Amino acid sequence: MHATVRRYEGVDRARSEEITRQVEESLLPRLRELPGFAGYYLIDAGEGVLTSVSLFNSSDQAHESTQVAARWIREQDLTSALPNSPEVTAGNVTSYASDNAAVGNGVGALA
Repeated sequence: MHATVRRYEGVDRARSEEITRQVEESLLPRLRELPGFAGYYLIDAGEGVLTSVSLFNSSDQAHESTQVAARWIREQDLTSALPNSPEVTAGNVTSYASDNAAVGNGVGALA
């Protein structure tokens, strides 16, 4: 499993709710359609910082999600609300834990 973390700084705080709504209404449906989609989380860290975490089965699929997200920001006219390019960290998930999955290393199913 591969994860991509995107950290957006300088987010227009007045538009955080709008961004969240648009993510739920139009970005998540696009990401769910991508092959290998395993999960997505959007975190409002406050102080004008939003962070997203995307999970996909392969690195190619995770990379495609970054391109989809960048295209979506432009299409939704959110460049003024998200004025800075995100800091992107991507890689193989080596350990995980959840209430629905055993602690492990390597690829595992998320419930």
